[in-house]
Amino acid sequence: MSRRSGILEFAVLGLLRESPMHGYELRKRLNTSLGIFRAFSYGTLYPCLKTLVANGWLIEEPGSAPEDALAASLAGRRAKIVYRLTAEGKEHFEELLSHTGPDAWEDEHFAARFAFFGQTEREVRVRVLEGRRSRLEERLEKMRASLVRTRERLDDYTLELQRHGMESVEREVRWLNELIESERAGRDQRRSGPESPAERGDTPGEADGLPRHRDVAPSGGTPPGRPGPPDPSADTTT
Repeated sequence: MSRRSGILEFAVLGLLRESPMHGYELRKRLNTSLGIFRAFSYGTLYPCLKTLVANGWLIEEPGSAPEDALAASLAGRRAKIVYRLTAEGKEHFEELLSHTGPDAWEDEHFAARFAFFGQTEREVRVRVLEGRRSRLEERLEKMRASLVRTRERLDDYTLELQRHGMESVEREVRWLNELIESERAGRDQRRSGPESPAERGDTPGEADGLPRHRDVAPSGGTPPGRPGPPDPSADTTT
């Protein structure tokens, strides 16, 4: 399984954990809530869904409205299929949520992981954030070294593009520092408080360490009126 298809399967399982959906609705959620999937088509999504069904992680069900099925039949169209997460699929998704290896730090995979941080345990969130920060700090060091070596050979516009790429990575590192600090502060506050989240009935990610001054959209989407995480693809060095 390729890394890109693995990201798509992870996102599909995560969205269907929230509620069953048919293919059109699922694709719409992938596009609007998880912008990294805007380039995905039905030709990519449906093979993914079929694979998840074959693995026993999803089941297909007919649409719930009988009149819709009847209307579709009279019009010569197939009724919409609703995809539902199975118990095995939920268990598999929870296992994927616990992974904190290098794949979770890469650009697209990190964006998908961050979108489901509300369903992720705090300790896992911190490890993923720290791994992402480490990866970007390595990238930033290489960009700075490259700029020192090549600045004399670059025209003003190429040089400005290099600087823009560095600034984008620097902004994301600062953003990650804020998130990690907030997660740790929330953890320390929980340990010193009279009750744990389980005792208060909190779910994973609920009332956790996001900075309170931030507007955070549901499911990790970009908040209205606020830019999303800096785009590290602006790295233009070779």
